[in-house]
Amino acid sequence: MNTLKRCGLVLAVLIFTTNTWAIELDTEQKKLGYIIGMDIGKSLRDQGTDVDLNSLIAAIRATYNNQELAMTVEEAGQVRKEYIEKMQAEKQAEAAAAGQTNLVAGQKFLAENATKEGVQTTASGLQYKVVTMGTGAKPAATNTVKVHYRGTLLDGTEFDSSYARNEPISFALNRVIPGWTEGVQLMPIGSKFMFYIAPDLAYGEGGGGPIPPNSTLVFEVELLDIEASE
Repeated sequence: MNTLKRCGLVLAVLIFTTNTWAIELDTEQKKLGYIIGMDIGKSLRDQGTDVDLNSLIAAIRATYNNQELAMTVEEAGQVRKEYIEKMQAEKQAEAAAAGQTNLVAGQKFLAENATKEGVQTTASGLQYKVVTMGTGAKPAATNTVKVHYRGTLLDGTEFDSSYARNEPISFALNRVIPGWTEGVQLMPIGSKFMFYIAPDLAYGEGGGGPIPPNSTLVFEVELLDIEASE
């Protein structure tokens, strides 16, 4: 290969492997096109979509110019459907695997935690520890209570906290997770308890929001008041 060909090959490699494209944004149309491309690129990146950019650009060009497409609308719909089903199946498999891992980790944690000083276990499997025992009345399941709380995963990740918001929360005790409904009824007003809640008393195998599937949860709960009864 002569020197000129080698230089041309190196230049081609550099052009197609660089992270930025040399383009003059010297017209409004070019700027608008670039902005739309930025939006598309960010969306694909954020969604983790594994897409061939050359095919993407070719489809945009052909569609925009009303040229013949390489796929029919029906074919595209079928491919899209199959891709979505594949992604959903992969996510479900990942969630199931994560859920099983979390379940095993939670069972191990609770078994060890049950032997620690001060930790008590109820018939349902709820574990709790008294930090401060208050002297007020205890709520019933039908009461609305006012509490401060902090919730963490087993690795210490805090997923919610009224302390962080500097604002206690009020809720009907029979409209929260079973571990809370049972546990807070054990607390006289003025108490602070730690609760260790297995998935079946929390958010189960589906999880919820920042809480992964089959998570065992740790809550610090302070009962401030009993506000009302249904």
